[in-house]
Amino acid sequence: MQSNLFSLSLSTPFLKPPNPNPKGPKPKLSHLSHSLSSTQLNLNSTHGLSQQSPVYAFSSSCFYMRACGSFSVSNQRNNSFKVRAALVPENTGDTVKPSGVIKTLRLGFMFGIWYILNIYFNIYNKQVLKVYPFPATVTAFQFGFGSLMVALMWASNSYIRPKITPQQLAVIFPLAVAHTLGNLLTNISLGKVAVSFTHTIKAMEPFFTVVLSALFLAERPTLWVVSSLVPIVGGVALASFTEASFNWTGFYSAMASNLTNQSRNVFSKKLMFKKEESLDNINLFSVLTIISFILLVPVAIFLEGAKYPTYLQSNANQGLNVRELCVRSILAGFCLHGYQQVSYMILDMVSPITHAVGNCVKRVVVIVSSIIFFQTRVSPINSLGTALALAGVFLYSRAKRIKPKPKAA
Repeated sequence: MQSNLFSLSLSTPFLKPPNPNPKGPKPKLSHLSHSLSSTQLNLNSTHGLSQQSPVYAFSSSCFYMRACGSFSVSNQRNNSFKVRAALVPENTGDTVKPSGVIKTLRLGFMFGIWYILNIYFNIYNKQVLKVYPFPATVTAFQFGFGSLMVALMWASNSYIRPKITPQQLAVIFPLAVAHTLGNLLTNISLGKVAVSFTHTIKAMEPFFTVVLSALFLAERPTLWVVSSLVPIVGGVALASFTEASFNWTGFYSAMASNLTNQSRNVFSKKLMFKKEESLDNINLFSVLTIISFILLVPVAIFLEGAKYPTYLQSNANQGLNVRELCVRSILAGFCLHGYQQVSYMILDMVSPITHAVGNCVKRVVVIVSSIIFFQTRVSPINSLGTALALAGVFLYSRAKRIKPKPKAA
């Protein structure tokens, strides 16, 4: 809330009435007080209109503004004067804040978009990898599509493009390598085993976070955190022993993706930018996407490039729809970049612990939806192992909220 802004400039000459007694006594203070009080009443009238004569209202307003603001009277020939009143905040503590309900609804909407995009990515990605078993090429294409979206975002000024310094690039590059390997290994696993099993294995992420943080950040986990890892490890082991689509390549790839992803997160904490050089989450993710695309394209061509023509020709004769393959690859790339960007946007709005809980719920949603869509056969023991692992992830996120008691001096 702020007071009104006055800006009055008069150039019309006003004739000053002659003073019959220049040396006479000055007006008494009571006259001035009467003029000020009259002006206050006039200013409080409806729409600011005075019921008095224009000359008297203008004269009293001048005295009032002289007492409240600042003005100058010119004694030049035209006797013009200007009045300026500063814009003074009445209450600097009054700020317009979004309603808590609106903020909660917006956050819930973003969580919903995050989950939906993740579900569709896993479905489209699995369909592509089934008929086109080249995970390096598929991952490079997804990074390329994401880089295109980043370029459009920066070109349209919907997000300000950062200026990357050589010092920042030296810090970002190892994170980009880990980001590239994490996505590539996840796609290798998704191409070999069921989507639900890959995400069950990826529930082991907290285990790698605790181990890497203890080794490189000297963070000692609490007893509650260590206890929450027991159902995670036990649940993943139980689900692996009873998984119908079990494959060692898919299993090790998912485990390795956990290692690389959590290494990226841990080293991003260790290799922090200076405050004046810091990047926000969206721009950091955008830069990682572009660097990952540049890194993976030559690797994909080297490893899988020679197989493209033979594979496409042999499978085209068996009814492979290349157009449908391209469409689903584009949709998978869009969903991948979209859900990761929304995830970083949510991380800007909530605490890391809340984000971890949301990620745990997301994994449950993805596992259940993939089982329903692909009609994956799941035994009761396998379901028990998956549920146990996800419950452990939830307990881990709750245990991270418990702060250790400070040691007595």
